[in-house]
Amino acid sequence: MKTAILISSIAFALASFASTPVAAQQHDPAATIAAQKKALEPLAMLDGDWRGPASMTLPDGTVHEFTQTERIGPLLDGSIRVIEGRGYDANGETVFNAFAIVSYDPATQAYTMHSHARGMVGDFAFTPTADGYHWEIPAGPATIRYTAVIDGDSFIETGERIVEGQPPMRFFRMDLTRIGDTDWPAAGAVDPG
Repeated sequence: MKTAILISSIAFALASFASTPVAAQQHDPAATIAAQKKALEPLAMLDGDWRGPASMTLPDGTVHEFTQTERIGPLLDGSIRVIEGRGYDANGETVFNAFAIVSYDPATQAYTMHSHARGMVGDFAFTPTADGYHWEIPAGPATIRYTAVIDGDSFIETGERIVEGQPPMRFFRMDLTRIGDTDWPAAGAVDPG
């Protein structure tokens, strides 16, 4: 029964996809994946396990210090980058956990970060740079901008609140060191039997 339901679900999904205008444009998966991989190659400098001190300043001026870790790696044959960040307090308890996927759409020539953190989810503009990246969150009259600089085994990311006509206000910084390579998230796939 479960197999029949699964086959029916797959058949429905394929039929639905085949009837869309996108499918009618003769989509070439190999070309799309090749373009995605090429666009994400510069982000390979992020791959690995990272750890270091971080701090966040709350609106009332309270500063929270913690240990931040990041693990980053490619998935789907290198056509996306997957990121998990965890913050730990002095007792080793998780105080922050976030998950993101960075992707590139050759049709729009745009990068996107699809992010989950603190019960929130969103898609945000992501821009690779020569030595890292930046991404932004619209926040009413302000923009929250995160900027990362990677130099060998050093990964520094800062967060700033930007309001037009005012100097940027930094509220976040992490200074991470690469502690090793990782085969996450691609490792551990379920084998076919």
